[in-house]
Amino acid sequence: MVDDRAHKPYARRVSLPDPERSRRHLGLGLYILGMLLGFLQLIIWFVGLPVLAGEGAILMFMCMGAVLAFPASIMYLTFPRLLDRYDPEPWYALLGCLFWGGVAACGFSVTINSLVGEAVGQMYGEQAGEIVGAVICAPIVEEFWKGMAVFGMFVFLKREFDGIVDGIIYACFVALGFAAVENVLYYGRAAAEGGLAGLGANFVLRGVLFPWGHPVYTSMTGIGFGLAREGRHPALRALGPLFGYGLAVMLHAMWNGGATFAGMSDEGGAIFCFSILIWFAFVTAFVGMVIGLVRRRGRILRAHLLDEVALGNITSGELEIVTSAFGLLNFRMKYGREGAEFVRAIARLSLSKWHTTRAQSQNMSTVSMDFILPLRAKIAVGRQSLAKRGYR
Repeated sequence: MVDDRAHKPYARRVSLPDPERSRRHLGLGLYILGMLLGFLQLIIWFVGLPVLAGEGAILMFMCMGAVLAFPASIMYLTFPRLLDRYDPEPWYALLGCLFWGGVAACGFSVTINSLVGEAVGQMYGEQAGEIVGAVICAPIVEEFWKGMAVFGMFVFLKREFDGIVDGIIYACFVALGFAAVENVLYYGRAAAEGGLAGLGANFVLRGVLFPWGHPVYTSMTGIGFGLAREGRHPALRALGPLFGYGLAVMLHAMWNGGATFAGMSDEGGAIFCFSILIWFAFVTAFVGMVIGLVRRRGRILRAHLLDEVALGNITSGELEIVTSAFGLLNFRMKYGREGAEFVRAIARLSLSKWHTTRAQSQNMSTVSMDFILPLRAKIAVGRQSLAKRGYR
C-alpha cells in the first residue's frame, strides 16, 4: 500500500500542538466585530456626511489621494519585513494588523476625535477645539486604537509574539495601515483646497519627508508589549505596555503640538524647524535601537541551537543558515515554500527553548515547552523531504 502522506508537504505531516485554539477563536471574533464597526464609521464620515453636506466632490479628490497613499505604504512595508527575516511572522497576523490600522483604528479614531474637537470648539472656540483635538485627543485615541492590534497579537496569538522585535513589527504594520488611510483624507483635502500643487506639497511632506511618524509612535507600544513578553520581573510585565503606550502618546503629542502651534504663532517657522531637528534625532536613535534588537535576535537563535547541533538534531550548516541575515530568503529561493518552512521550524525551536528557559528560571509554565519535541520531529521530516530535492 502506498503511503499518501509521502507526497504531502512535511508541514502537514507533523502537527504542532494547539493549546490556545479557543483563545484564538475569541480573538478572531473580536477582530471581526471591531473591523465591522470601524468600517461603518469610515463610511459615515468619509462618504455619508460629505454627500449629505453637498460636498460629494471630495470623494473624487480622496480617490486621487489613494493613488498616492496606498502604493507608497506598500513600499514602506519592506522595512518591517526586513526586520522580520529570522523568524517571519505569519502573513495572516501581519495583514490583520495592517487592515486593523486602516479600518478599525481609523474608524474609531475619526469618530472620537471629531466629536471631541467639535464639542471643545463649541464651548471654548475654534482654536481651542483644534488644539485639544490635535495635541491631546488625537494622540491618546489614535495610539490606543492602534495599540489594540498589538494587544490582540500579544493576547490571542501569543506563540507568534516572541519579544520586542515582534512588537515593533506588528506595530509598524498597524501604523502603516492607519497612516495610509489617514493620508488619503489629508491628500484629498489638500487637492480640494489647493489643486495638484496642494496635493503634491502634502505628499512630499507626509509621504516622503515624514512617512514614519505613526510607525515610530506605535512602535513604543510594541516595545512595551515586547518587554512584557520577555520580562522576568512581574512589574515589568505589568507596566511595560502602559509605559510604551504613554511614550507613544507623548511622542505623538509632541509632533502634533509642534505642527499645530507652528501654524498659530509668528515664530511658527522656527518652531517647526526645531521640531524637525528633534524628530530626526529621535528617528536616528530609534533605527539604531531596532538594528541592535534584530542582531540580538540572531544571537538568541544561535545560543539556543548550539546544543541541537551537538545532539545531531540540526547540522552546523543549518545553524548558519538560520542565524544568517538572509539565510531564510536564500533557502526559500532554492527550495521554495518547503525550504522556508524548514528554516522557520528551526527558528521556532530555538525561540520555544528560549521562552521555556526563561519560564523555568521563574518557576512558571509556558506553552512553548509543548512545541519543542514536535518541532524537532518536524525538522527531521522536513530534512527527509528536502533530501528528495537534492538537499544535503
